[in-house]
Amino acid sequence: MIQVQLSMRTLQKGVKRLHINMKPKRIMRPDDANIAGNVHGGTILKMIEEAGAIISTRHCNSQSGEHCVAALARVERTDFLSPMCIGEVAHVSAEITYTSKHSVEVQVNVLSENILTGAKRVTNRATLWYVPLSLKNVDKVLEVPPIQYAWKELEEDGKKRYEEQKLERLVTKQRNGDIIFPVFNPEPYTVGYSQSSLIHLVGPSDCTLHGFVHGGVTMKLMDEVAGIVAARHCKTNIVTASVDAINFHEKIKKGCVITISGRMTFTSNKSMEIEVFVDADPFVDEPKERYRAVSAFFTYVSLSKEGKPVPVPQLVIETEDEKRRFEDGKGRYLQTKAKRQVQMQPLTQQ
Repeated sequence: MIQVQLSMRTLQKGVKRLHINMKPKRIMRPDDANIAGNVHGGTILKMIEEAGAIISTRHCNSQSGEHCVAALARVERTDFLSPMCIGEVAHVSAEITYTSKHSVEVQVNVLSENILTGAKRVTNRATLWYVPLSLKNVDKVLEVPPIQYAWKELEEDGKKRYEEQKLERLVTKQRNGDIIFPVFNPEPYTVGYSQSSLIHLVGPSDCTLHGFVHGGVTMKLMDEVAGIVAARHCKTNIVTASVDAINFHEKIKKGCVITISGRMTFTSNKSMEIEVFVDADPFVDEPKERYRAVSAFFTYVSLSKEGKPVPVPQLVIETEDEKRRFEDGKGRYLQTKAKRQVQMQPLTQQ
């Protein structure tokens, strides 16, 4: 059980923010990890979302008014900087960094502690966006109490991030018409050979008290499917390296049947990009048709038995659509690589 402590503080960065500390009570167990002992990326994503949901819900209810619950709308690109292993302790901290009229930006850090030596290392940093939904009507979005900034630049930077993610969510939703169809007798290393789907009936344990699915539950299922696709493709131990922005387009209510589908889109020498999306079928007393609820791209790396990166079999392209998705994936890969090189330049110049 993860215990949570909440307090107010003024950070040195000059903006008053809510801060949340999750006490080191979450030891990674065998059921959190794969057969090689590496903790599933989905388990970590679920912990990150829990911290974000608590702090944003607390903040949105910090002023008198209509009570609400914070729902996850988007997770920015998340890099898994270091694998977490069975027996290590996860430390999760979160802080609110920006508020718009109807949304909250939360930044989350994850540390892993070796309880035998006391050594700690950063494993994840993530930025999440939440919107407050009324408890009386979960389709109603409420206003967010503002936070105070010591410098105008901090608010302006936050507003810029808000506008960028808002535009990206719109663009992503517009291209979300793809469906994955079964392929019979596929050849090895093709898209059809490794593509996978998981069907899940959303029950009470998957949901908030207000009847819609926890974002962390959805992300964990998405990581599970992406991991199956990656393992089928290379047949080695695999770990999550990063997750491109996860966009939550519509809520998933209790009683829905969700289909989580994944397919390989791009391979470099040492990494694989997998597109994952979640479709929801209202199952109980709902006239609504099937709809796309969530979408994202996961990146995995292949590891040897010693835990070292090994080359990835190259994806075999068979159709024009697969070629287009491959080129799009290559563009994302090169863009990320260029950003990392820019970030490393100040370090090499010291």
